[in-house]
Amino acid sequence: MEPSLALQKAIRARLIGTPAVTALVPAANVLDKNSRPEVFPSIIIGEAQTVPGDGLARTRYTVFADLHLWQTEPGLAFVKGVASALWGAFRTPFYTIDGHHVADLHITSSRFIRDPDGLHSHGIISVEAQLVELVP
Repeated sequence: MEPSLALQKAIRARLIGTPAVTALVPAANVLDKNSRPEVFPSIIIGEAQTVPGDGLARTRYTVFADLHLWQTEPGLAFVKGVASALWGAFRTPFYTIDGHHVADLHITSSRFIRDPDGLHSHGIISVEAQLVELVP
């Protein structure tokens, strides 16, 4: 499985399995889709990049992924609260995900921006993971 897809599945499973997250964003609103969502609040599992690592076996990867937090609100307080819940969700280590061992996974940044329409707040959580393919 492509490493970023394995990570995406694991992230979604972790988010919908974390009560602090689902207390703010219903599990059905944690989605993989394009554009601004139709339902709010939402977490959109967004862009990703896989970079192969060094080594003869070529089984190590660095995966970068962005999570987009959305809410209808004039400020940024709600999406910052969701970001806090995500930080908590990622404190417990991931170990194995769809054919990969997770050597490390951490949030690298949180950004909060105002949508140009003036009605929505938007947070972007960036994640970096070090994966090692499990070779049978």
